[in-house]
Amino acid sequence: MLENINYALFYIINATADSPQWSLTLARMVADDLIKLVPLMAVALWLWGPHGQVCAQRKLVIKVTLAMAFSLTISWFIGMLFPHERPFTAGVGYNFLMHKANNAFPSNHGTIAFTFALAFLFWHRLWSGAVLLIMACAIAWSRVYLGVHWPLDMVGGLLAAMTGCLAAQMLWLFAGNRLYQRLQQLYRLCFSMPIRKGWVRD
Repeated sequence: MLENINYALFYIINATADSPQWSLTLARMVADDLIKLVPLMAVALWLWGPHGQVCAQRKLVIKVTLAMAFSLTISWFIGMLFPHERPFTAGVGYNFLMHKANNAFPSNHGTIAFTFALAFLFWHRLWSGAVLLIMACAIAWSRVYLGVHWPLDMVGGLLAAMTGCLAAQMLWLFAGNRLYQRLQQLYRLCFSMPIRKGWVRD
């Protein structure tokens, strides 16, 4: 039943030989480049920002990192237990993006993008989480559109992201403040010169 839904949705979303070139180019940019905003935003949130918000921003970065570690670990375990070949490996649909023929389920790109979006939705602001959720959905769409993932691979990524955020919140309640203090001390030690020069926040 699920496999039938998976195939049906894939055929609806997947590009074809008649798809316009501009849509394929846009999809490749979204599929490959949009995910790079995740580490860039995390670094920017840690290093810069208003004095009154830096502490909250750094706690958010730590929570995001924990959630990402949990969600990717969960994704790996799910992939080991329930391996699934990619559409182009199965000879289904059209493929417009070079990719290794490794396990498709769940999608690592989907897991990362949805974890980042949900983390902002839960721990930052509703509007920022909503914007990032739109970005995550765009990434999910693009990778199905280009033929390297099934729709359910993205659903698996979303479920892994939700579980990762829940696990991160539980760990944060137990040891979050201690972890923040240790990482703050390590940061001040490693970035003492840029901090003194005012290039980054203390």
